[in-house]
Amino acid sequence: MSKPLLVVFGATGNQGGSVANYVLDDPELSKQYSVRAITRDTNNPKAQALKSQGAELVQADLADPTSLPAALKGSSFIFALTTTQYTGNTKPIETAQAKALCTEALTQGASYIIWSSMSHPFKISNGKLQKVEHFDVKAEIETYIRGLPIKSSFYAPGSFMQNIYTNMAPRPSWANDGTYILRNLCNADTLLPLIDIGDTGKWVGAILANPDKYEGKFFAAAEGLYSYTQIAEILSKVSGKTVRFQKVDDETFKGFLPEGFREQLFEMVVLFREYGYYGATMKEEVQWAAEQARGPLTGLEAFLRREGWGLE
Repeated sequence: MSKPLLVVFGATGNQGGSVANYVLDDPELSKQYSVRAITRDTNNPKAQALKSQGAELVQADLADPTSLPAALKGSSFIFALTTTQYTGNTKPIETAQAKALCTEALTQGASYIIWSSMSHPFKISNGKLQKVEHFDVKAEIETYIRGLPIKSSFYAPGSFMQNIYTNMAPRPSWANDGTYILRNLCNADTLLPLIDIGDTGKWVGAILANPDKYEGKFFAAAEGLYSYTQIAEILSKVSGKTVRFQKVDDETFKGFLPEGFREQLFEMVVLFREYGYYGATMKEEVQWAAEQARGPLTGLEAFLRREGWGLE
């Protein structure tokens, strides 16, 4: 009998790429599943690398529903995600894409969806946070999928360690004394769940290895919880420079954010400070999910050293 077909959307991106590579490289899962890698550009070097490992390549785009039948034909398991639209209207766009995907999955007779979800700030805050649409929409799609006649599991990644190169990058101190400042509106002891997004496959691989065990489960996927003080200490240790955390007031922090997405990002960080990234049960949820991962997870210090990160 032929192996069940795993269809991986975003196969040349961070999450999908990790899933596809993990399954293709794993001695057990590679025997259990065939992999179809979905990408907008099959000539992409990352796509060609997956092909050389044994993946089938199919060109498709969630923004083009007519491409989905070919993408999902013969599928059994699906790993899927939608991408935040930073230019606006992310909720209606992502919702339409996800519903088109689910409709076609049901039409093709797929048996299991693994959805890249997120925490639900509107719900966690009892409606006080109304603008974190790039989180809310993924959680609302999760609710939609749970109501469909198909098995499902939900992978919700924490804050990417890769953000240390962008919005979490320390900046030179205004004192011009050779030290660096990690500025945020959070408190020094606010806990942030951190994940090397390249570890995605270790959680999705666990689901694929035992799909019935994890049916309906939500994975608050992070290696661990780090306070901003701890993050600054690790950045100092790895770089050899002095990095300090500095809390700034809300309006000052807003000024650091891009204008077009300012309110969404501001409320997102308020979520971290006031409610926790995953809400009141974050510690327990992160611990449980980390224990389920199929393989050792990458800690922040190990990630930084692996990447050769430093400060000039």
